[in-house]
Amino acid sequence: MIQDIAPHRFDRTYSLTPAAPSDFALCLGEDDMVLRQDGDQYYLPRFSELKLDCADARHLFALDGTGCYLTEPPTELPEGFVRVSGRELRQVRPMETAFAAATAAQLKRWYRDRSFCGRCGHPMEPGTTERAMVCPRCGLTEYPKLCPAVIVAVTDGDRLLLTRYAGRPYRGDALIAGFVEIGETVEDTVHREVMEEVGLRVKNLRYYKSQPWAFTDTLLMGYYCELDGDGTITLDRSELREGFWQRRDEITPRDSDVSLTAEMVERFRLGKEKER
Repeated sequence: MIQDIAPHRFDRTYSLTPAAPSDFALCLGEDDMVLRQDGDQYYLPRFSELKLDCADARHLFALDGTGCYLTEPPTELPEGFVRVSGRELRQVRPMETAFAAATAAQLKRWYRDRSFCGRCGHPMEPGTTERAMVCPRCGLTEYPKLCPAVIVAVTDGDRLLLTRYAGRPYRGDALIAGFVEIGETVEDTVHREVMEEVGLRVKNLRYYKSQPWAFTDTLLMGYYCELDGDGTITLDRSELREGFWQRRDEITPRDSDVSLTAEMVERFRLGKEKER
């Protein structure tokens, strides 16, 4: 998945250390980012390569010991550098570049949306000891936005429930998904989302794995579960345009190694959904 970048090291430690010319410059526009391209491979540019001023750059994290800083993109790009859209980041390789770029975009959105205090309206300031935005007037402290959500693979023997979204750019097969609501456990969310989206009851929930999904500020938690009772699907048409059961041997192999959904579907196809 996109966060699986070993042996590379992603260090989230908060730092106020100024950027240096040898550090990585994460140049983010409204919906794109500057990367260095070498054939079909993409890499984070350094301040020195783009001849950028380090003065106003904001530290985000470190990759393999090198600081990664948020900064504005240059007006003109040198040869070998390209702008990559947010959606195209999912296809960027190597994976450590895609993960760093997506996480940087997530943090940029958060800093932008926390420019002013939600309580008193005063301009916010970066925390001095931790990653937070702090209001100097009323003391309100805001931390990076994380929205817990579930990905649910509903099984019925050798059948897997697949869906297709309504009104979204992504047109491929998906699993049941939804955000955790106030006062709700993650397990409650699994039962509620399956009932709301396809009208089915489930049992024997088995937690599989989690994934930070920077594209939607989400922390995903994947569950396998089994159909409990009748398997007749009743679609929530506001969320889904299609829902259907597919046998294990009918599922097309997934060539994507980015998302939790793709990994869970592929494990079911291979008969490994019950393995730890």
